[in-house]
Amino acid sequence: MREIVHIQAGQCGNKIGGKFWEVVSDEHGIDPNGVYHGDSNLQLERINVYFNESYTGSYVPRCVLTDLDTMNLDNLRSGPYGRIFRPENFIWSTGGAGNNWAKGHYTNGAEIIDSVLDIVRKECEGCDQLQGFQLTHSLGGGTGSGLGTLLMNKIREEYSDRMIYTYSVCPSLSVSDTLVEPYNATLSINQLIENSDESICIDNEALYDICLRTLRLSSPTFNDLNHLVSLAISGVTTCFRFPGQLNADLRKLAVNTVPFPRLHFFICGFAPLTSRGSTQYRSLTVPDLTHQIFDAKNMMAAYDPRHGKYLTVATVFRGRMSMKEVDEQMVNIQLKNHSYFIEWIPHNVKVAVCDIPPRGLKISATFIGNTTAIQELFKRISEQFTAMFRRKAFLHWYTGEGMDEMEFTEAESNMNDLITEYQQYEETNNDEGEYDYGEEEE
Repeated sequence: MREIVHIQAGQCGNKIGGKFWEVVSDEHGIDPNGVYHGDSNLQLERINVYFNESYTGSYVPRCVLTDLDTMNLDNLRSGPYGRIFRPENFIWSTGGAGNNWAKGHYTNGAEIIDSVLDIVRKECEGCDQLQGFQLTHSLGGGTGSGLGTLLMNKIREEYSDRMIYTYSVCPSLSVSDTLVEPYNATLSINQLIENSDESICIDNEALYDICLRTLRLSSPTFNDLNHLVSLAISGVTTCFRFPGQLNADLRKLAVNTVPFPRLHFFICGFAPLTSRGSTQYRSLTVPDLTHQIFDAKNMMAAYDPRHGKYLTVATVFRGRMSMKEVDEQMVNIQLKNHSYFIEWIPHNVKVAVCDIPPRGLKISATFIGNTTAIQELFKRISEQFTAMFRRKAFLHWYTGEGMDEMEFTEAESNMNDLITEYQQYEETNNDEGEYDYGEEEE
């Protein structure tokens, strides 16, 4: 089977990861003790992608849980699905990272990195055909960003031919937990540009907006936000976990969505999202889903895709539906909104369909978009970074852990180069390539 090793680092990564395992276990009919109670053989057909089967017949997530603080891992262990994880796969240190990227990457993180890599190796050795690694973390804190990127670097060195894809929670404009987020995020993005193959960017501001506007929740909690993220991750990974009419794996997804190696930052969306009160008034059809997944209000990152152009789009539809209808809707979207799609990639919408819907829904759709509008997110972080770095604010916390100022300068210039690349490809017209789609001479 094409196995994936899941790694979750830091408070945010473990919270999202915990929710993800709840949703995935539920979809595969696995109870909190790892015992299968499903009702369909399809649930077990590809279960090895994320689960190992123990000799007692129970299923154990192929998951490594790490943090520089014990509190979050203790919460996860005492939660509803705490007993499903293998106890040796919890790795922690007691120092904490104190929202400091350098502590997570160089000092406290470096102390436990060997133990984490031992567990990763053990999980990889148990795989027949390792497909790649999936990392959930945040870019604004210390552990998720520092230790998360350190782990990614080490995995890239050791498993250079395997895919690494990340679910990265980016700092947002109006929801900020720490003052040094711009530093941590810039240093992390610098690492993600070089070492990850696909990064799905999510931010809290957009998740809050979805909860308030679409789901009509008056005071959303982190559980609500994490549940939204877990729906999206479950949708993206559907094709790896279930057989379908058109299937994808990690490498296929990357080959079809990453036109240039550095431009691998995606946004994602999920449909249907409806408030509890209005569920009975909505029809669930393929056109309805298609409209919602391409809606700017439905994106899980707080910038508007209409301010840029789509390089590529991947959509995953779930449930019993007509392939013909799905294809027609995709063609319609491209024809109606052709100005928002890059002209020099002719068929830039990839579609995957899986017959098995998520729990509680008849049909659903997940959206992954590689758009040049994501430069807004990087520009926002870059402006905040420059404002602080110009005055050397908070810098002594990082240099005190053995970092050099040059690292900050390099990270900033790398991110600015990325923004320039997005800008350049957005403005490139068809004429420059001198492609001729005229009639062929007979």
